[in-house]
This record gives sequence, C-alpha cells and structure tokens, in this order.
Amino acid sequence: MEHPGMQKVLQPVVQKYNHEKYWKMRDRAVHYKGGFLEKLICTWYLYRVKKMDAFHNATTAAHLGFGAEFKGTPVLPHGLNGIILTHEAVIGRNCTIFHQVTIGGGKGGAPVIGDNVMIGPGAKIIGGVHIGDHANIGANCVIVKDVPAGATVVTERPRIILHDADETEQ
Repeated sequence: MEHPGMQKVLQPVVQKYNHEKYWKMRDRAVHYKGGFLEKLICTWYLYRVKKMDAFHNATTAAHLGFGAEFKGTPVLPHGLNGIILTHEAVIGRNCTIFHQVTIGGGKGGAPVIGDNVMIGPGAKIIGGVHIGDHANIGANCVIVKDVPAGATVVTERPRIILHDADETEQ
C-alpha cells in the first residue's frame, strides 16, 4: 500500500501554455536592455521560455526558433500545434498562423512575413521569400517565391489521378 502523500509527489507537473505570459516573457528576454537587475530578470524569463519551448516540442510538436523576430504578438487560433519556425524568420505584427505551418530557412535565407498576414493550416513557406502586408496564404500552400502585398495564394484545383488495374500488375 502506498503512502497517501506519495501519489501527489509522483504526479508530473503539466505546464499550460499561457499566450500572454509566454509572449511577454519571450519579448523581454529577446530585447535585453542591460543592467544587473534586468539581466537577472531576463535570465529567469529565458529559463522559463526555454522550459515552455521544450514542453511545446514534446507535447505539441512545435518549434519556435529562439532567434526568430516577432514584431508583435502573433494570433495562434489553434495554439502552437505543429508550428515550426526557423530561428532567422521575421514575423510582422498581427499575423495569424494556423496549425501545422512551417516557416523554414533555405536558399537565400529565411522568410520575412509582413504585417496582418494570414497563413492557413499546413502552409509551408521556405527560403528567403518576402510575404507582403495583408497577404493571405491558403491551406497547404507551398511558398518558395515572393508574395506581393494584398495577394491571396491558394493551391491549384485538386486533381484525381486514376491508374488502371492492368498497369499496376505489369
């Protein structure tokens, strides 16, 4: 028989994602201004943010590169689920990023996302591309070229490819 208090000690502590706290701490740690007290506070925030990032990597498969620059707090309607972000990316103000989005580096650097951009679920933005202000990226789009301001990018019409049974047997 277990000791009654032992069950409480063995239960893991689950960290919940708090959008406002996370982005406030992350912004303060990234924009360190100097001074001993500020260094202590930023070090504590950095520790907390890195712990939250490790938790997010393990539970939601998210990776936000710590060097990524956010000009404002992004809107994440589905939380951090599956968002992969390179450490060199620049994200503008009031960007909406849905789940399973990859913003990754490649030839020519990392993506620069403008202000008020909506990135749909499953979209992939790769390389040194620039996404203009007020652009909309549709679900599952793969972006490897610049997108002008105010543009909407969608995938081409879905195609059904049928294979004859005779071809597969040969």
